Amino acid sequence: MEDDVSLKFRQQLLFIDESLVAEDVAALKFLCTDFLPFRKLERVKSAVDIFELLMAEEYLNEKDTFLLAELLYTIKCHSLLKKLGYTKEKVQECLHEKGRVSPYRQMLYELSENITNDMLKDIMFLLKKCLPKRWITLSALELLISLEKQSLLTENDVQILEEICMHVSPNLLERVNCYKRAKVSLPQQENTLPIEEISLSSTGDIKVFPFSEETSIKSISSNINDNKAACLTQGFSEVNLEPPRELSNAENESKKMKSYKMDGPHRGFCLVINNVTFDKSLSERKGSFKDAEELKRVFTWLGLDVRTYTNLTSEKIKELMQTWQQLQDHKDRDCFICCILSHGESGAVYGKDEELVSIRTIMSYFTAAQCPQLAEKPKLFFIQACQGKEIQCAVPVKTDARIPDLSSVQQSFSPSESIPEEADFLLGMATIDGYVSFRHIQQGAWYIQALCSKLQLLIPRGEDILSVLTEVNEDVARRVDRLGTKKQMPLPAYTLTRKLIFPIPRDPPPSQQYGGL
Repeated sequence: MEDDVSLKFRQQLLFIDESLVAEDVAALKFLCTDFLPFRKLERVKSAVDIFELLMAEEYLNEKDTFLLAELLYTIKCHSLLKKLGYTKEKVQECLHEKGRVSPYRQMLYELSENITNDMLKDIMFLLKKCLPKRWITLSALELLISLEKQSLLTENDVQILEEICMHVSPNLLERVNCYKRAKVSLPQQENTLPIEEISLSSTGDIKVFPFSEETSIKSISSNINDNKAACLTQGFSEVNLEPPRELSNAENESKKMKSYKMDGPHRGFCLVINNVTFDKSLSERKGSFKDAEELKRVFTWLGLDVRTYTNLTSEKIKELMQTWQQLQDHKDRDCFICCILSHGESGAVYGKDEELVSIRTIMSYFTAAQCPQLAEKPKLFFIQACQGKEIQCAVPVKTDARIPDLSSVQQSFSPSESIPEEADFLLGMATIDGYVSFRHIQQGAWYIQALCSKLQLLIPRGEDILSVLTEVNEDVARRVDRLGTKKQMPLPAYTLTRKLIFPIPRDPPPSQQYGGL
C-alpha cells in the first residue's frame, strides 16, 4: 500500500513537471535558493530534478506538499494546485502560518517579473563590471543570482538594487523600499500604496521620458487597492485553516461543465480598430500602432483570425459592426473579440471624424437577437480610450480624451451601463469611468501592453480570462508616471456565465518568438 501511495505521488509530480515550461522551471529554481545550495540547483534541468532535491532535503513528501503548492502559487501556476489537493484560495489561507518562501526571495522574484527587456539591457549596461564577461545576455533571474553569488546582494543589503532602480525605474525602487520597511515592521504597511511600474524610453537617456499621457489630473491610487501588507506576499490572511482535500470526480466534472466550449474547428474572429489620426482637434495617438501589432500577434497566437482596421469614422465603425454582425461564419467559431483603440469620453469612443459612438451601441450589434450565430458564445470587447472629462494637462502631453468645453457637454456615458443586459459579454475598459488612461508614445498603452503580456504569461498556465484581467489590473495599478503622481485602474465588466479558458497554444508566446513586448 505504501508503495502504491508513493507511486501515485510521483505520478502527480511527473504530471506537474510535464505541465511546466522552461520559464517556470527557472522561476522554481530561483525560489528554491533559500532551501537548496546553488551548486545543486545549477545542475537542474527539469522540475523533476527540483522535486528530487526537495524530497532529499525532506522539504517535500506525499504527506506534506505545501512548499510545492506555495511555489506553484507564487509563479501563478494555479491550475496545477489541484494535483496536490489545494486550491488558490486554500494556499492563500495557509501562507500566513506555513509559508516558507522568504519575503526577500518574493521581492526579488516580483522585481524580475516587472523588469522589461529594455530595463534589463539598461541594468546590464550599468552593471557591466559586475557581470561575467562570458555573459552576453541573461534573464532578470540570472542577473539577480549572479549578484547574490558575488555577495553584492543579500537579504540584509539591497543597496545595489536601490542604486539600479534609482537610475532605471523609480517604481521598482518603491518595491525595494517597500520590502525594507516591511522587514522592520509589517503592521506599519497597512496603508501602503500599490507597487508601481514604469518603462524606460528607448532613447537611452533616462532623463527623457516621452510618455504620452492620455490625460491625468488626480491620483486614483486611494481607490485602486487597499493593498494590505502589500510589501510582503500577496494573499496572506488570518483565517481558520482547513486541511486540503482532493477534488472529487463530481467536482472536477462540474468545473469542466462550467467552461465555455473552446475546442471547435475555428477559435473565432478578432477585430482591431486602431484610430490614430483625427480630422479636427484631437491629437495623433502616437504609440498606438505598437498596441495594434501586439494585439494581432497575441490573438493570432491564441488561434483567432485577426482583422485590423485603421482610422475609421463613427459611421464606418457602425457599418463595420453591422457587417460582422451578419457574418454567417460565426456559427463555426468559439468566440468573438473586438479591440478598439481611440480617444474617448465616458462610455464612448471617438471616430476619426471626432464624433462619439457609445460602447453600448457597438456591443449591441452582437446580442443573441441581433447575431444569433454568436448566441451562448463569449463576446469580448477591449477598449483603450480615456473615460474622463475634467482634465488638467501637463506639458508636454498626448491625450486620448478631448479637452472639453464643459458648456457644450450635453450627455455623459457610464461604462456600467455599456454592457448589454444579457449573458456572455465581457467588456475590458482601460480605465474607470471619469478617469484617464496612459500611453507611451513608443511602447504603447499601459493597459494594452499589460493585457498582451498577461495573456502570454497566464494562458499557458490554464488561467481563465477573469483571472488574467485581475492580473492586468494589478500590473497597471503598479505603474506610475515619472513624477509618481499619475496612475490608472482598468475596469472589467462582464455577464459571462461560465469560465472562459483559451486552449493552450502549441507555439511559444509571441514575446519569446519576437524577443519580447
